[in-house]
Amino acid sequence: MSSDPWGRVDETGTVYVRTAEGEKVVGSWQAGTPEEALAYFERKYEGLVVEIGLLEKRVKTTDLSAKDAQTAIEHIRHQVDEHHAVGDLAALSARLDKLVETVESRREERKAQKAKQADEARSAKEALVVEAEELAQSEQWRAAGERLRSLVDTWKGLPRLDRKSDDELWHRFSHARSAFSKRRKAHFAQLDAQREEARKTKERLVAEAEALQNSTDWGATAARYRELMADWKAAGRAQREHEDELWNRFRGAQDVFFAARSEVFAERDAEQTENLRLKEELAAEAEKLLPVTDLKAARAAFRAVNERWEAIGHVPRDARPKVEGRMHAVERAIQEAEEAEWRRTNPEARARAAGLTGQLQDAVEKLRRQIDAARAAGNDAKADKLAKELEGRQALLDQALKGLEEFGG
Repeated sequence: MSSDPWGRVDETGTVYVRTAEGEKVVGSWQAGTPEEALAYFERKYEGLVVEIGLLEKRVKTTDLSAKDAQTAIEHIRHQVDEHHAVGDLAALSARLDKLVETVESRREERKAQKAKQADEARSAKEALVVEAEELAQSEQWRAAGERLRSLVDTWKGLPRLDRKSDDELWHRFSHARSAFSKRRKAHFAQLDAQREEARKTKERLVAEAEALQNSTDWGATAARYRELMADWKAAGRAQREHEDELWNRFRGAQDVFFAARSEVFAERDAEQTENLRLKEELAAEAEKLLPVTDLKAARAAFRAVNERWEAIGHVPRDARPKVEGRMHAVERAIQEAEEAEWRRTNPEARARAAGLTGQLQDAVEKLRRQIDAARAAGNDAKADKLAKELEGRQALLDQALKGLEEFGG
């Protein structure tokens, strides 16, 4: 008979393993010595040790499911319970019990983690739904559309919830996207209609612009082109494929007209510049007539200069006031000289001036006497009142005397 601390082989070849409950039959060995029998079943024990060690490692380091781990544990436990090996089977059972606890703990951890992930996924999907419903009302068509597409990708990357919750949230999410797409489609349909209307309007404007391009009615046509430009801006944009072509035609017609007008105006400006030079020479010639010493000669000379002036055409608008002002100044000086001569040589006017002067002189003398009398009587208030009246009459007298001097005395 042969034995070791964990087992023995009796004389019949029966192999036993020692346990806390007593010896248990492991098996029968008839093929060799008792030592070989014990060694064989001890190797089976070592195999179970290795197998448990590997399972412990898988449970700790991989995502082995609790169900698969439990199945593997039960498989090993069956071999341990059936006493098919020689060794410390109680230690193996203890390790298996510990492993069961570990698997159960991992199961609870994963369950809690899964619940947490589900809550996070629910919150994330609810946030996506809220944002999608807000975007559904946006008119930032490009940005909102791109953002909604990004939200779909984010949704696909999130874990599924329970069917009811997931379906309800997806329904809201999908409805928001559909609402946005419907509004965007309606917007662009309306925009297309507006652009088509703008195209028709601009084609009419182009037709009129091209019809006017050879006009020589410079003022009225230029004003009409300004009106057409205002109408063009108010019409809005046509479709992209038409807008540039229509604008090039519209602008081209204007360019033809304004180029022709510029050429004509350039010739006119050159002519007016020459006219200005001539009128400045005449103005200088007229200014030499001042001061007027011989009224008759000055009048005749100015008339001759003015006839030549009238024969000259237009001058540049900004230069007109200055050069015409010079001629008007000479004309006014001659007119004033004529008026002075008329007053000086008109007997009736002179008589009237002399009569008025005499009346004013009498009135002034009378007021002075009245003032003296009032002062003598002690009536200062009346004297002051008469003094103010005297000031006015004296001013009129001074003016009348100056006018009388113009008549020669």
